[in-house]
Amino acid sequence: MSEIYEGYERQYCELSDSLSRDGTSVAFLDGEQKKQKISKIKSDLDNADSLIRKMDLEIKSFQPSIKASLLAKLRGYKSDLNNLKTEIKRHTSATANQITRDELLESRMADANMVSADQRDRLLISTQKINKTSERIREGRRTMLETEDLGVSLLHNMHQQRESLLRANETLHGVDANVGRSKNIIISMARRPDRNKWTIGLLITVLLIAIVVILYFKLWH
Repeated sequence: MSEIYEGYERQYCELSDSLSRDGTSVAFLDGEQKKQKISKIKSDLDNADSLIRKMDLEIKSFQPSIKASLLAKLRGYKSDLNNLKTEIKRHTSATANQITRDELLESRMADANMVSADQRDRLLISTQKINKTSERIREGRRTMLETEDLGVSLLHNMHQQRESLLRANETLHGVDANVGRSKNIIISMARRPDRNKWTIGLLITVLLIAIVVILYFKLWH
């Protein structure tokens, strides 16, 4: 038996043991670990098939005395590999179904999260619009109150000015009456030639000043 055949046989036995362990453990994995394990199992099965074919070719070159026993052992390896494939297929099929369900569930969850995120964005935009509208309403109300206060202040000032004008008008009427009385007195004194001319001059001056004051208030106020 050649060293090449023995190397193939040794590699096959190691692969067979590894495939047996992986085929059993894959059912207990989930997510990305399952995908990686299934990928490794498929690669190991391809390598095992390749080693079987290589051993078969090597056996054909051996002497007939040892060829029969090696072919019988090779058939056992082939049967063992087929059993492994069946067992692994059973496990990986269930796993593949689970992976498909998991991926579908993840896809639905991603879609739900996307919809939820979109709803949150729309809700946030609506809230911002409501806040801006509320702020404009508060600003408008504040402006209205300020305008109302200004109007009240203007009315109060106008009322005070009206009172001042009424008092000034009353004062002017009083001055006008005094001027009338002074005028009558001056006329009366002028009719008396023996009265003091300085007194008449003083009264005339006072009368002129009073007239000037009356004209000032009537023309400029």
